[in-house]
Amino acid sequence: MGRIIAVANQKGGVGKTTTAINLAASLAIGERTVLLVDLDPQSNLTSGLGLTETASTRRTIYEALTTDEESDPTDFELATGVTGLHLIPADRHLTGAEVELVSLPNRESRLRPLLRQARSRYDYIFVDTPPSLGLLTLNALVAADAVLIPLNCEYFALEGLAELMATMGRVQAGLNPELEIEGVLLTMADTRTRLGQQVAMEVRQHFKEKVYATTIPRNVRLGEAPSHGLPAILYDVRSTGAEAYVALAREMLEDSMRMPDNIL
Repeated sequence: MGRIIAVANQKGGVGKTTTAINLAASLAIGERTVLLVDLDPQSNLTSGLGLTETASTRRTIYEALTTDEESDPTDFELATGVTGLHLIPADRHLTGAEVELVSLPNRESRLRPLLRQARSRYDYIFVDTPPSLGLLTLNALVAADAVLIPLNCEYFALEGLAELMATMGRVQAGLNPELEIEGVLLTMADTRTRLGQQVAMEVRQHFKEKVYATTIPRNVRLGEAPSHGLPAILYDVRSTGAEAYVALAREMLEDSMRMPDNIL
């Protein structure tokens, strides 16, 4: 059964979408089957994979969340440019979903049946969430087995983390008691600065072994790749950003499943 992981942090600009795309692509190139779910109304995950135009002619996550009928995940999945990697896209209609979900039955758990159906066909399912703790993010947390938290090495990133942990606690108490932290990922890391070192130290002291040893550096290629509709590993495989996400993928699998040594 595939593992469902919500990529979440209500603070924007911490690298959620970048992490979802590049970690998923690295795992897929490492011969894992991966499904990405774009749950952000900005649909940056969809555009970052070059599938905005294709998604405009297909059913999206908006229809999956708002329909009263039980949906087949394959009705929404799109193939990407990476073998083994598929996407359930988003478009502008998802903007209104937060309001529409309020009046729907089981509004906090509309996503869960869809992903529970899909998990038998994938090793990993990653859900990219919006920079908020509204109903879309709540649906991701209720559907997920675990949460991957990207955290940029800046002071204000620590302030928002407490709110996410409180939300996770409420979800665990009533809606998804098995929800756990998959890991905390330090992004945009610059160990040359005192602030970056201090934030990293505080996060590691608090979350201990839940913090990945791999950190994601600031890297121009990671910012350029989405404009070409490609993950960094296809845009510039030798960039430090691409190499960091390959290392993260290896780290995620090291306990139970090993990536092939010849991933690159």
